[in-house]
Amino acid sequence: MSRLEEKAKKAKDKAAALGTDIDIESYEAESEEMGEIEALEMLPEDIQTAALSAGVSLTGESAGDYFQVDQSAVHRGSSVEGIEVMDIGTALREHSYLKDYYWKLVPIDTDKYTADVGMHPPAGYFIRAKPGTVSTFPLKACLFMGGKNKRQRVHNVVIAEEGSRLHIITGCTTPSHAGRGLHLGVSEVYIKKNAHVTFTMVHNWGDEVEVRPRGASRVEAGGSISENYITLTPVKSLQAFPTATLAGEGAVASFNTIMYARSGKIDIGNQTILEAPRTSAESIARVVSTGGEIINRGRMVGKVPDVRAHVECVGLILTEKGRIYSIPELDGWCGGLDMSHEAAVGKISQVELEYLMARGLSTDEATSVIVRGFLDVEIKGLPPALKEEIQKITKLEEIHGGS
Repeated sequence: MSRLEEKAKKAKDKAAALGTDIDIESYEAESEEMGEIEALEMLPEDIQTAALSAGVSLTGESAGDYFQVDQSAVHRGSSVEGIEVMDIGTALREHSYLKDYYWKLVPIDTDKYTADVGMHPPAGYFIRAKPGTVSTFPLKACLFMGGKNKRQRVHNVVIAEEGSRLHIITGCTTPSHAGRGLHLGVSEVYIKKNAHVTFTMVHNWGDEVEVRPRGASRVEAGGSISENYITLTPVKSLQAFPTATLAGEGAVASFNTIMYARSGKIDIGNQTILEAPRTSAESIARVVSTGGEIINRGRMVGKVPDVRAHVECVGLILTEKGRIYSIPELDGWCGGLDMSHEAAVGKISQVELEYLMARGLSTDEATSVIVRGFLDVEIKGLPPALKEEIQKITKLEEIHGGS
């Protein structure tokens, strides 16, 4: 047994520090294997529809594609010279250097969820942009969970080499008929010197699905990462708290969260550790509850002078039963820091509502217009094609106070 396997086995019953506890063994571990397909258009119609609802269009230009159904990588490939797209199992066999990245940012014994991922055969994607490679269009990945009462385990590794630029949109989804399910995901993202990555995640689950992503990124000098998280559909429970470490001078991190919770328990947030001078970070969250419970965390750790960080969480509660708990944290370890936070939880302005209703909109229509505007967060650095994708996502769901 390898050292990693030993650590995973010891942590198989280790509860997570945050979020409601889940009985992993109540979900089936094995899934039916699916064969590879030559083109995404060959997928069944219900899978294509689910992918689209998670922001992954199977048509149009892209830098590459990765599609996984349960535990099977059914399609992957790059459209840009200098960008590799592989399933993680194949990548581990073909690239000996990958052992220096695999389980290095997210410890395998973090909790029982990472341990479960580590104790099973690897599944997930490996994406690498070679030095100086620039992608204009986003690389699209879809993690589809179709089996009933299954648990999906994913481990993704992304490496953006020096001077590269990479845009990734990952849609995680399940069909409406899938029912109960558990998604466990690990993502490790490495941004080398002067490289830039936007990593947009769209979750489109069901009200009986539980989700436990674990993620971390490391950014070297002059590099940047923009992590964007969007979920507008019901989920039973969700807990995620990714960490970005700004390890090189001038590195930048940006987290943007857009969330609409009709039901379920959601504990989400992010942490940035600023450990090099002239680094900067921001975490912006827009959350809406119409009955769901949302805990939103934003944490900034300033370890050296001459760093800047800002946390902002603004929430709307549109019904009597919703809950939003905002926890901004600033942890300064020295002088010479510029760190700030802002948090607010409120309701829709009656003046704005009456203004729109006076122009012929119903209460629900006026509420929908206001909520859509509230969730329209400006995400900097995205290519036009990816901005259009995100705008489409926020229009797919019928959003109003009565949902």
